Amino acid sequence: MKKNPTRQKVIDAASSLFFQKGFHGTSVRDIAEKASVNVSLISYYFKGKQGLLEYAVTNYYEDYLKTLEEAMTKTDSFTPLEKLHDLIFTIIHYKQSNHQLTCFIQRELSLDSVFVREMAVTYLAKENYYIKQTFFDAIDGRVKGETRQYLLLQLKGMFITPYILHSEWKEQVIGDYSHQVFVRKYVTTIQQWVHFIIEKGIYSEKYMSNLQMNEET
Repeated sequence: MKKNPTRQKVIDAASSLFFQKGFHGTSVRDIAEKASVNVSLISYYFKGKQGLLEYAVTNYYEDYLKTLEEAMTKTDSFTPLEKLHDLIFTIIHYKQSNHQLTCFIQRELSLDSVFVREMAVTYLAKENYYIKQTFFDAIDGRVKGETRQYLLLQLKGMFITPYILHSEWKEQVIGDYSHQVFVRKYVTTIQQWVHFIIEKGIYSEKYMSNLQMNEET
């Protein structure tokens, strides 16, 4: 479906302001001024600020999940490890391409709210399924037991950390080119972590058993 340019301009303005000032710190008039539209237009399209928020987040996640699904279909003939590498790139590329909205959403998800619960039920569960399935397929036979769950937690943490701690590196990511550089370097870092687990076998059962024996003694 072709996007309405005026509607998209409002969403972009709202994303920027939510990122800078938070949802409650942003007024409908602020959004209208930044988007250079009438306040009444926002009411017409979105029924107010809450409606605008819901539309923007829903659109973000629906496009995100569609992107993941298309990537997984495209890599159907790949090896499990190749599929994981491609999924890592797809996730970071999407999040970075929607940087401000990603940061705002991750900030909101750190709070216990109705917004969080709705997102968890409708979108985050499906995202988690894709990541978990692809990751476990890639490390199948190499890591077993509850250690797999801890490693999955680490992987998911790497996907969201740049957007929770964005203030720590915001000076280095300015403009389209620097965003592309960040995606390339950060994706490589995560992929290297995956290879460290698989190739070195540091989290093998034997290794973990030795650690436990050392702790007991």
